[in-house]
Amino acid sequence: PASVAAPFLSVVIPVLDEARNLGALHRELSESLTRLGRPYEILFVDDGSKDGSVDFLRLFALSVPSVKVITLSRNFGKEAAVTAGFEHAAGDAVILLDADLQDPPELIPDMVAAWRAGADVVCMRRRSRAGETWFKRTSASLYYRLLNRLSRFDIPHDTGDVRLMSRRAVDALNQLPERNRYMKGLFAWIGMPTQVLLYDRESRAAGNTKWNFTALLGLAFEGITSFSTAPLRWTTLVGVLASAWGTLFGLWIVAK
Repeated sequence: PASVAAPFLSVVIPVLDEARNLGALHRELSESLTRLGRPYEILFVDDGSKDGSVDFLRLFALSVPSVKVITLSRNFGKEAAVTAGFEHAAGDAVILLDADLQDPPELIPDMVAAWRAGADVVCMRRRSRAGETWFKRTSASLYYRLLNRLSRFDIPHDTGDVRLMSRRAVDALNQLPERNRYMKGLFAWIGMPTQVLLYDRESRAAGNTKWNFTALLGLAFEGITSFSTAPLRWTTLVGVLASAWGTLFGLWIVAK
């Protein structure tokens, strides 16, 4: 049976109004983790849910020793929930997984195998994305390519948040002092040996996505401004040109 005394693997799952998915998620996740034959823990981080997710998880934790629940006082956003989960994870490796079952738990053995082969970070690149519009797929692809052109280091494109990180990588990530955290950028910034695996992403099992166009646009802006100085340089250049034009115009007025 699984034990949380000395977990070999920790799975961190941020949760926001996912009550309809939690039962099926735990069943599939437990099957994949049990096949590994090593102790594990599952950390659900509730980010201010309003649909009863917290009550479900608390009752669940009372009967399942491998389940832990971290409850944030309000909705801080997914990046904060992920950070909280990583700070509490005790495993030799930590897997970040979404609660909507779009990223199947069956991927875990492959991720663990890549980690055991020497990778500190194992990313999952989406080969196909079921249930997503052409506009979303295209805009996401263009965004990652733009971000890598502007950034000073490579951020793997077409990858979601789901990944495995070694204890060494998690400890390095937890030491970073950023308050506003763009996690995909921070995952890449620590510079650990990384392996990318391909998979086919499923449609959401139940419920609705929490990432509308406005939220995605804000996240994209956060990523570009956090990991590139190009916007600052462009703004400075525009300011210098505007100042020079104003000075020349003022001199022309005086001369006239």
